Amino acid sequence: MGERDDLVQRAHWGDLSGLNLAGLVRLSFESDAAESAAERRSGAYMSGRDIKGRDEQEKDCRAYVESRGGSYVHTYEEPDTSAFKRRRVVLPDGRTAYRVVRPVFEGALEDLKRGATPDGRRLDGIVVYDIDRLTRDNRHLEDAIEVVQHFNRPILDITGTLDLLTDNGRTVARIVVATYNKQSADTARRVKRKHRALEQAGIPTGGRRPFGWKADKRTLEPAEAEIIRASARRIIEGAPLSAIVADWNERGFTTPLGNKWVRTTVKNVFRNPRICGYRSRNVREIHPETGKESWRVEVVTNEEGEPVIGQFEPIISVQEWEAVTALIGSNPLHGRGVNSRTYLFTGTLRCGKPECGAKLRALKAHASRTKTPGLFYYACPSKGSGGCGGVSIPGPKVDLVLTEMVIAKYEEEARRRGGADEAPEIWPREEELRQVRDDIKDLTAAWRARPRRISSARYFEQLPGLEREEQGLVAEREAWMARTYSAVARPVDLRERWSGLTLPEKRAYIEEALISVLVHPANGKTRWNPDRLEPLWREAE
Repeated sequence: MGERDDLVQRAHWGDLSGLNLAGLVRLSFESDAAESAAERRSGAYMSGRDIKGRDEQEKDCRAYVESRGGSYVHTYEEPDTSAFKRRRVVLPDGRTAYRVVRPVFEGALEDLKRGATPDGRRLDGIVVYDIDRLTRDNRHLEDAIEVVQHFNRPILDITGTLDLLTDNGRTVARIVVATYNKQSADTARRVKRKHRALEQAGIPTGGRRPFGWKADKRTLEPAEAEIIRASARRIIEGAPLSAIVADWNERGFTTPLGNKWVRTTVKNVFRNPRICGYRSRNVREIHPETGKESWRVEVVTNEEGEPVIGQFEPIISVQEWEAVTALIGSNPLHGRGVNSRTYLFTGTLRCGKPECGAKLRALKAHASRTKTPGLFYYACPSKGSGGCGGVSIPGPKVDLVLTEMVIAKYEEEARRRGGADEAPEIWPREEELRQVRDDIKDLTAAWRARPRRISSARYFEQLPGLEREEQGLVAEREAWMARTYSAVARPVDLRERWSGLTLPEKRAYIEEALISVLVHPANGKTRWNPDRLEPLWREAE
C-alpha cells in the first residue's frame, strides 16, 4: 500500500494525525428566494438546509480536523453560491452548454490534485460540513470522486453522510446528491410558480427598487416620477436620449444603485411597461444559432391576453408610454443618436468641391490673429487626413444662417399642419390587429375548454400563423407611431424655445431636418457669401 493509499485508509478510519486539511465552506440560499442581498452577504438569513453560517462551518470543520490529530491549514469560501443552478457557458470546443458554475469548488479540487493550498502549504485532503455543502450536482460529485480515487486525496464531511473513500459510500453519495438535486428542482419549480401567481396579481417583486418608486416598489418617489414625466414629454417633442441623460446627471439624479445615468439605463426606464402601470417581467432568450443569451422586458398578460395592471402607481399614461417607446425604439432614429460634438454643425457640413465631399471640422481661430473672441472656422481636413484642405468658412455665420433655415423649415411644416400640434390619427390597421388578437383568444379558449372544442394538432397548427401575423402588425404599428409622433410632436414654437435647448437637442432637430449641407469653395472671394451653403433636406417619410 502506497503512502497516498494509506492517507485515504487512515482518513476512512478517522485518523488524521499528520495530515493537512482545508475546509470548503459554502453559503447557499436555494430553498428561499426572498431574503435580501445584505442577509445573503452576512449569512444571517438561513433557509432550508442552510442552518450553518460561514463562521460556524469553518469552526466545526477546524474542530473536527484538530480533534483527530490533523492540521487545519486553509478555508475555501463560496459565499452565496448555488450548487444546483446551471448557467450558460461556452466549452473549449466552442459549443454552448449549461453547467453549475463554482470556480472556488473547482479551484479547490485542482489544488487538492497538486497537493498544495493557494499559499503553498501542503494539502492532503478537504473537509466539508456535510455532503450538501459539497455539491447538489452529480457532475461535480463525479469530479470529487475522481480526485479521491485517482489522486488518493480524501474528501470528508463531519456529519458522516459523505463517504467517497469506499465503493458503497460512493454509491450512497450518488443517491443522496440526486435526492438533493431533486429537492432543489422542486424548490425552483415552487418559486417559479409563486412568481407567476404574483405576476398575474400585479404584485411587484424583485430586488432593488425601480427608479421612480420608493423602496416598497408601489409608492411614487415624487422627484423621480416628475423627472420621468417631464422627460417623456421632451422625448415626444423631439429631445434625444443623450439630452435626457445629461439633464438627469446634471440635476444630481442617480440610478437606484447610485451610478450615473447612461443611454442604456435611461432607455431601460422608458421601455419598462411599469411606468404606465402595466405589470412587467424580464424574459431571457437564447439565440438558437449563436447560443447567445439576451434579456428583454415584456408586459405580463392574463389568460384573455390583456395586460395585467400592477399594484403600484403609474407615472405616465399608456398612450405616452407607447409614443415614447415607438420613438426611442431599439435603435436610434435620425437625430437621436449619441454625439459628443461641441459645435452645432460638425458632422453635417461637407466639402462641396468635386470629388471630395469630406466632413468639415471645426477649428478655433488663433487668439493672436483675430479680435473676435470665440471665432472658429469649419474647414475641410488636409489631404493626409481624408479631405482636400481647400474649403473653409466662418463658423458663427454658418451657425446663424443654417439655424434660421432649420427653424424656418419646421415653421413651414407647422403651417402646413394648420399651425398647431395635432393629435396623431389612429393607425389605419388598428382594427385588423384587434381582430387578429381576438382570433388568438378564441382559438386558445377553444383549446383550453373542457371538453376541448379543438384538437391540440389543430390548435398548434393554426397558432403560429396568427402569432406571426400579430407580430408583423405590431412592428408595423410601432414604425407608424414613430413616424407620426416624430412629425406631429415637433413643437411649433421652436424659434422661441431654441435658445433654451441643449446642444444635443439642437443637433437632434438639425439632423432630423438635414441630410447634410455642402459648403462650396469661395473661389478667391473674401466677402461672406451665404450662397456657398447648399442644404440637402431630409424628405419627410
